[in-house]
Amino acid sequence: MEPDKLDLAKLLPEARALVSKVVQNNMAEGILFSAGTDTSIIAYEAVKFDPNIKAITVSFKQGKPKDTEYVKKMVDFLKLDHEFHIFEVEDVINAAKDVVKVLKTFDPMDVRNTLPAYIGLTVAKKKGIKSVLTGDALDELFGYPWQFHLSETDFAKALSDMWGEMTFSSTPMGNSVGITVKQPYLDPLFMDYAKKLPVNLKVNFENGVKYGKWLLRKAYDGFIPDEVVWRGKAPLEQGTGTWVLPDYFDKEISTDDFEEKKKLYLDQDDVILTSKEQLVYYETFRELFGKPSEVYADSSGRQCPKCKGYVKTKVGFCRICGNYPI
Repeated sequence: MEPDKLDLAKLLPEARALVSKVVQNNMAEGILFSAGTDTSIIAYEAVKFDPNIKAITVSFKQGKPKDTEYVKKMVDFLKLDHEFHIFEVEDVINAAKDVVKVLKTFDPMDVRNTLPAYIGLTVAKKKGIKSVLTGDALDELFGYPWQFHLSETDFAKALSDMWGEMTFSSTPMGNSVGITVKQPYLDPLFMDYAKKLPVNLKVNFENGVKYGKWLLRKAYDGFIPDEVVWRGKAPLEQGTGTWVLPDYFDKEISTDDFEEKKKLYLDQDDVILTSKEQLVYYETFRELFGKPSEVYADSSGRQCPKCKGYVKTKVGFCRICGNYPI
């Protein structure tokens, strides 16, 4: 459905004004900067209030990060005070233990996506930065690409279910290192606004391509370079390069060792492990907390068939091991 052009003449400046307001209300000393649409919009507004805000981008040396070219373009465009921090495998191994400890999970995707943010937070801490901006929540409020096939009714319900359960790892990870994480898109002003938007302003076509976050992209079209404002969704693991970690662990751990430990933990803990990467995170989880069935034992939730922990979820996702659906 095509939004009315007269409506857009009013809606687009209203959207920009609201984003500017919530960024101003949640200003920080730094920003974890990926140059995705979400953080680029925040950075565009943030430099109006603090031209010297410190921007930090992290990148996995052994990966193939997809953010780099976009970051360079936006740093030049906004004249950001910016630092690229390159991290290596040893940093990943050490940081993964902290991530598992704080989040109390061994979900490979959750750990893999959180690692770069955590490393970025530790870099900020060393630089004396006490607070950082993040782009958390825009996808959750406007919808993910994998939901685009749903009918408008089903899409709206899926979003509502997600809103009831959404959490963001940057908050507890920030707390763990003593940094305040500021999330403008989680400001009640913006959340109330986004939740009330009709589906066709959240997801719509532009030049024949279906986009999420359509209204905000449209609002900043012409203000932010096209290749950034209309950039496709790139999960943190792809943007920073940690998406290669499954391949790394596949090479580092022999199949015989994996199969032996997989059987051991199935027999002892009744846990089904699905990858070598997950094994690494599970062994840290097990050492710190014990069996998932004992750590997450509230039977009023739904039991995950793979880790046997109980989770309260409407979306059928296990936050303990990452299994879907349950």
